[in-house]
Amino acid sequence: MTESKAMILGSSGPNLTADEIALYRDERPWGFILFARNCLEPAQISDLVAAMRDTVGRPDAPVLIDQEGGRVQRIRPPMIERYPSAAALGELYRRDREQGLRAAWLMSRLHAFDLIKLGISVDCLPVLDVPIEGASNVIGDRAYGFDPKTVSDMGRAAAEGLKAGGVLPVMKHIPGHGRGMADSHHELPVVAASRAELEAHDFLPFIALKDELMAMSAHIVFTAIDPDEPATISRKVIEEIIRGHIGFDGLLMSDDTSMNALKGTIGERAARIVGGGCDIVLHCNGVMEEMRAVVKEAIPLAGEALRRAEAVERALGPGDGADESALRAEFHGLLAVS
Repeated sequence: MTESKAMILGSSGPNLTADEIALYRDERPWGFILFARNCLEPAQISDLVAAMRDTVGRPDAPVLIDQEGGRVQRIRPPMIERYPSAAALGELYRRDREQGLRAAWLMSRLHAFDLIKLGISVDCLPVLDVPIEGASNVIGDRAYGFDPKTVSDMGRAAAEGLKAGGVLPVMKHIPGHGRGMADSHHELPVVAASRAELEAHDFLPFIALKDELMAMSAHIVFTAIDPDEPATISRKVIEEIIRGHIGFDGLLMSDDTSMNALKGTIGERAARIVGGGCDIVLHCNGVMEEMRAVVKEAIPLAGEALRRAEAVERALGPGDGADESALRAEFHGLLAVS
């Protein structure tokens, strides 16, 4: 089999264009990611996912989506029910820890039911960022709470629920986006907290879940560690903090290359992501000109990155065979009493 390149790509719409098919076949992305623009109705989504995999000749090529609940839910009613935000589940946890943990597990298990039916194998969840007061709302109610313990406990429950259903989780945004005072989609957040503050707060949920197989980076500068480069492209942050202090040895993908927290052309950004030590370059918006720039810089999966990618592929598999209607009723019952 022809080797894959270290990149995950999006597509422009509900069906692959001829240019997209040619690009994917020639350049062999390791995986793909879906957004709302790609998701019109269930049969179409399933067909799109199958077509993506067909272009690379890998029937189990990972297909990702951001299906968190709340504001970030790419597939919405009437296709899939609208789920509550992480903050709403966190509020239940604060009132009754066991009920909160069960709700987090159940919601992820329901996500897995929803996604597996469509062929989607990876959900970019849980959000392990721990916001501070006054931080940008880009995280906001996507976080389970304002303390590392709540976020760690609920994030673990969410990850376990996905895996029980045969969907793999992606922790985000390592090593922590909670102190960002700007939205990294539009500008670069700079965090001036000391390393001691970061270790006592922001990094803890990622340490708690360090054995998960995938994580997505944060486009944030931590001046106490590397004052010049955001974590996504900082070899010092990746080696010293993510791989070292946190101890994460799974597949590290960048956050979206097209986000404006990163400077330079798309090609320059992709090159710096590769050079900084991320295993996978993520590009989401499906713009052909940008994808062509990314594929010029992405490298074949090899070495440690290949080992980590293969570990992900081995973990893809069937769910636990649970009764969907029973779990859905239990989840709705928990929320009704909350």
